[in-house]
Amino acid sequence: MAEAKRILVTGASGFVGRHLCSVLRRRGDVVREALRAAPGNEPASPDRVVIGDLGPETDWSAAVQNVSAVVHLAARVHVMDDRAADPLEAFRRVNVRGTETLARAAARAGATRFVFVSSVKVNGEATSDRPYSESDTPAPVDAYGQSKWEAEQRLARVAAETGMPVTILRPPLVYGPEVKANFLQLLRAIDRGIPLPLASIHNRRSLIHVGNFVDAIHAALTHPAAANRTYLVSDGDDVSTPELVRRIAEALGRSPRLLPCPPALLRALGVLAGRSDQVARLTDSLELNIDRIRSELGWRPPFSMRDGLAETARWYRAQRL
Repeated sequence: MAEAKRILVTGASGFVGRHLCSVLRRRGDVVREALRAAPGNEPASPDRVVIGDLGPETDWSAAVQNVSAVVHLAARVHVMDDRAADPLEAFRRVNVRGTETLARAAARAGATRFVFVSSVKVNGEATSDRPYSESDTPAPVDAYGQSKWEAEQRLARVAAETGMPVTILRPPLVYGPEVKANFLQLLRAIDRGIPLPLASIHNRRSLIHVGNFVDAIHAALTHPAAANRTYLVSDGDDVSTPELVRRIAEALGRSPRLLPCPPALLRALGVLAGRSDQVARLTDSLELNIDRIRSELGWRPPFSMRDGLAETARWYRAQRL
């Protein structure tokens, strides 16, 4: 039986973090959670470390002590109404310099693997003639994507200088039980029978179920071939927006209410409403080629999209009761 590893997980209280910590513990690993603030009404634990705000001055010494690996999920994420005076600098402080500070602390502590959760936004926002691959020239569009790309470059430098292997994962939208934001809004709209003017969209989108993503993170942590490699990950089942609506409706036991509407009109309405980004996610294509992680790590998504949506629908129903 393999010896249990002590793994530091940042962003442990987040959507992906909670799932990851649960799976790692079931597999027999010891998980140390790095949290921004102490959780209320929970007993103190040696494997729960409060580190405060992420940045270049964060003290990671207690968090990285005796850990064999780090999964860095915590980040400053994209927000609709960013009030920072300089959004790019705010992203860089947390996602670039904060990440490098953690990586160097982990290397000094003797960690033998650092897994960084980046984003497909490093590649860009939309695909046209073919899916994104790891060999594409990065072309981030927004400050968040730019900061993730810069963090990847800093980590490559840390790996070269310290010898600590780094693995980078670039996921698309992650869904599953406890999902929030746009995906949860879509679940609610479909469940309530709200007509959606999406029937005329002919795109292709990659997504990843949280169970698949956690499994890919585990492969990145444990597979020798993952050292100093970058992988795009997804369910491997790309769908159009109307097909996604149909599949969610099936999982919820509802009838999809899809209405035809020219995508150009949807985009124009999005501009008028100040929601261009949200409309683009519904109308544009964003496909990921996951051949590299399949071939190099032998990784296969353990959950089909149908199973993932069914699990998500069960959670949604339960939390409404």
